[in-house]
Amino acid sequence: MSAPPLSIQGVVKRFGDFTAVKQVSLDVAAGETVGLLGVNGAGKTTLMNMVLGLITPSEGSIRAFGMELAKHRIEILKRTNFCTTYATLPGNLKVRHNLEIFARLYEVRQPKQKVAELLDLLEIPRLADKITGQLSAGESTRVNLAKALLNDPDLLLLDEPTASLDPDIADKVRKLVRRIQRERHPAILYTSHNMRDIEEVCDRVLFLHEGRILAEGTAEEITERFAGRDLDDVFIKIARSEIEALGASS
Repeated sequence: MSAPPLSIQGVVKRFGDFTAVKQVSLDVAAGETVGLLGVNGAGKTTLMNMVLGLITPSEGSIRAFGMELAKHRIEILKRTNFCTTYATLPGNLKVRHNLEIFARLYEVRQPKQKVAELLDLLEIPRLADKITGQLSAGESTRVNLAKALLNDPDLLLLDEPTASLDPDIADKVRKLVRRIQRERHPAILYTSHNMRDIEEVCDRVLFLHEGRILAEGTAEEITERFAGRDLDDVFIKIARSEIEALGASS
């Protein structure tokens, strides 16, 4: 069997005396979408940043395509891409120019054609000649998603990809992610506070709580385990129990 596109084993991340991620292990198979859930501060972004090689684990290992991230970061990142609401493209360039520059960085063949295809796919060709810094939050999100698909990644990290989108466009983005999964079979790691995203898009869900994996399974299995009506209900229960625990210990 070939190695999974992403394998995280026993990862710990400390920032001084604070441990943000505590012994997290997970694999993401080709064609699988794994959702990361958790309240703010649960460790989701820290874990994503370690997978991207932006920060280094204090303990444990991260491998992609059978290679150690620490030793083969450049080779791995050529087959990886990401979309996050917390990073913006250069604001003084037109959208098409930003995307064409990234396409060339990813060594995409026929970059102009690829950019045009993605703008059509995301239903934003009208934004091609708009200055990136003048985009609305929802428009920026879709342009960032276009950037994330430029190199047809085998490993795709999506951090709140439907944030700032109206319900209609968010629904289209969810359907697009599913289509990409069916047609191209990337491994996808997906974070969201939108439980509909997780329920519709993710094959498996990991619930992070205080840096640890609290629960793992399908959305239905986790909902049943915590006796919730749905994932929203489970999320609220966990969030409120954390607040109560903090209050009791203070």
